[in-house]
Amino acid sequence: MDFKNTKADTNTITRNVKELSAEVGNVYETLMIIAKRSNQISVEMKEELSKKLQDFASVSDNLEEIFENREQIEISKFYERLPKPVLIALEEFTQDRIYYRRGEKTE
Repeated sequence: MDFKNTKADTNTITRNVKELSAEVGNVYETLMIIAKRSNQISVEMKEELSKKLQDFASVSDNLEEIFENREQIEISKFYERLPKPVLIALEEFTQDRIYYRRGEKTE
């Protein structure tokens, strides 16, 4: 997932829920699809950020050795400026880039 080059909005806007759920047919199923994809994106983003910040981890945690690392701050700021995972998932859903399937209904 290349969430760095996504065209998703960085600001939230009001959406018509009926238009979003037109394809699925159920508002709650639509929201669950978007929510589950958002969780997947969030986990991917967190893992990637953790890997990048792990390079800056110090072996000893003495107060004298703590210093400001400019590269670490720039990486953190970059990830803060990215669109939120929910907005990325919503953009993917509206562009039909999310695959989902319904489970069998039990009676």
